[in-house]
Amino acid sequence: MESAEIRRWEGYVDWRKRAAVRGRHGGMIAASFDLVVEILENLAFLANASNLVMYLSHYMHFSPSKSANNVTAFMGTAFLLALLGGFLSDAFFTSYLIFLISAAIQLLGLAILLIQAKMPSLKPPPCDHQANHTAMCQEASGGKAAMLFAGLYLVALGVGGIKGSLPSHGAEQFDDSNPQGRKRRSTFFNYFVFCLSCGGLIAVTLVVWVEDNKGWEWGFGISMLSIFLSMVVFFAGSPLYRNKIPNGSPFTTISKVLVAATFSCCVSPNSQNSIASMAMSPALDGKEAKQNAKGRDSTDVVDEPSESLKFLNNAVLKKPFHSALECTVKEVEEVKIVLKILPIFGCTIILNCCVAQLSTFSVEQASTMDTKIGSFKVPPASLPIFPILFIMFLAPVYDHIIIPFARRITKTEMGITHLQRIGVGLVFSIGAMAVAAAVETKRKGVATKNGLLDSAQPLPITFLWIAIQSTCKHEILGHISFLGFSGYGLLP
Repeated sequence: MESAEIRRWEGYVDWRKRAAVRGRHGGMIAASFDLVVEILENLAFLANASNLVMYLSHYMHFSPSKSANNVTAFMGTAFLLALLGGFLSDAFFTSYLIFLISAAIQLLGLAILLIQAKMPSLKPPPCDHQANHTAMCQEASGGKAAMLFAGLYLVALGVGGIKGSLPSHGAEQFDDSNPQGRKRRSTFFNYFVFCLSCGGLIAVTLVVWVEDNKGWEWGFGISMLSIFLSMVVFFAGSPLYRNKIPNGSPFTTISKVLVAATFSCCVSPNSQNSIASMAMSPALDGKEAKQNAKGRDSTDVVDEPSESLKFLNNAVLKKPFHSALECTVKEVEEVKIVLKILPIFGCTIILNCCVAQLSTFSVEQASTMDTKIGSFKVPPASLPIFPILFIMFLAPVYDHIIIPFARRITKTEMGITHLQRIGVGLVFSIGAMAVAAAVETKRKGVATKNGLLDSAQPLPITFLWIAIQSTCKHEILGHISFLGFSGYGLLP
């Protein structure tokens, strides 16, 4: 009986809600299913997101600025909803279930977009081209616009759920209580970025070309097939997964600690209302706490609160105003971690403004330039192929060469700290916007010199100029990815 208890993963279950067993559930083989799923999922997402600004402007006849704003709103909503997906995974459901539900929602949204792209009656009529080379276009409105945005935001909801659950589901397959497990998890995240890039490569080459040359109904159809296959692959790995049991809402813990610390300021400290035990549960005596802590990871037990953000220590050092506000030292320390990370997350807001501009206007810029390489005409939305190839090369080099070398130099487990990675991303954001400004100045100068400011004729300047700023942009995204994945190991 005792050996059976040792073989179980504490706090984890399999897909049938039975206790997860060591050696049978989890590990790199289980996580490899998530890597394949990420290729298919990002293919479906990026195939549409990278070219969406062209679909909105050329087929739905929105103005360039409105098209860019709509794409930015769509992308922002998708990534904000990743918070919802992560919250539901941690608090109420498993990441396993959230992924399957989110993928089904994205599939529904793509089906709506496919139907609209296929049926001319559900789209605005083609533009009426005048003799003076101008075009009279009717913007999508009413029911047509409602159908478009219903499909887009169902896709955004599904993407958000997937982005919030799939990386954490892969990370759950590794034992973070020992250095070997943490190293394998770090390797998983590096290859997760590689697989993300593989999906993106297929999206911005094959699928974007199909959308521009065969029709958007084919593009949406390929995305639907990709998401469906991702669900099949994910479900196929079910017998191998270990799924973390939801442990309640983190917002409840944060609120409780903040309220308890605030009310405790009004209570004068004395020996009678001080909490003597700093064990896992303030309601238990020392003996009971030790019994409950037996078998748990030693890192879960905290003897006393740290000196940082001492205001929050009042939540455990003083008797709570109400029994519902009783806090443990572990809960207080977790809230401190969250508060310390908030400024880091906040500094990426401006950075993402740069990414948003480069993700929308870069495609519109390229569409006005010469997109031919020899006799082959490259779709403007295929620009990310250059940085994606670079990231695909960088990810394994980063994991197998850069990180081991950095570990030997710094003598630390991570090799390169999280803040250093974020700092590199911020530096690249400055470079990306400086390059973007220089390229746009050159593009407008060429247009003015050749009298083509308001002409639909391509400018005599190659679109490869945009590839430089696009590469910098994807370097930003690469470091954002590392930020998000490293946050899994930092946040409680």
